[in-house]
Amino acid sequence: MNLNDIKDLMAQFDQSSLREFSYKNGTDELQFSKNEARLVSEVASPVAPAPVLATPSPVAPSSASTETVVEEVPASAEASVAAEGDLVESPLVGVAYLAAGPDKPSFVTVGDSVKKGQTLVIIEAMKVMNEIPAPKDGVVTEILVSNEEMVEFGKGLVRIK
Repeated sequence: MNLNDIKDLMAQFDQSSLREFSYKNGTDELQFSKNEARLVSEVASPVAPAPVLATPSPVAPSSASTETVVEEVPASAEASVAAEGDLVESPLVGVAYLAAGPDKPSFVTVGDSVKKGQTLVIIEAMKVMNEIPAPKDGVVTEILVSNEEMVEFGKGLVRIK
């Protein structure tokens, strides 16, 4: 894929309502994102890193050692506070929303009592809003994500004691 093709794709992506786009072809891989704080974990083409990102975001080279470090740091931080409650993890990749809308109150805040099945957060994936319910009755001790944060599978969302 040449630079003009990449620029054309970027322009079309910028004008679309899509929040994310990825493309793979043999040796080339492109990922566009309009979400903030997006980590690009794999880039195969040497020309891809500079034009791929639609917004400023951190870039990590594709290597096993870097990926391991990125994964182990949050896990050890969560393990140190495991005594404060059970972790509710993200069942999918998407954008986390802490409220039903920008002018609506948050589903839960730290200190709130929750019932099993009560909505804690919503994760938007492929334009589908997925409610993440509380797995048990308890009290919210920690909210581990911010509104409109991009979350990965298995990322801690909320801690319930």
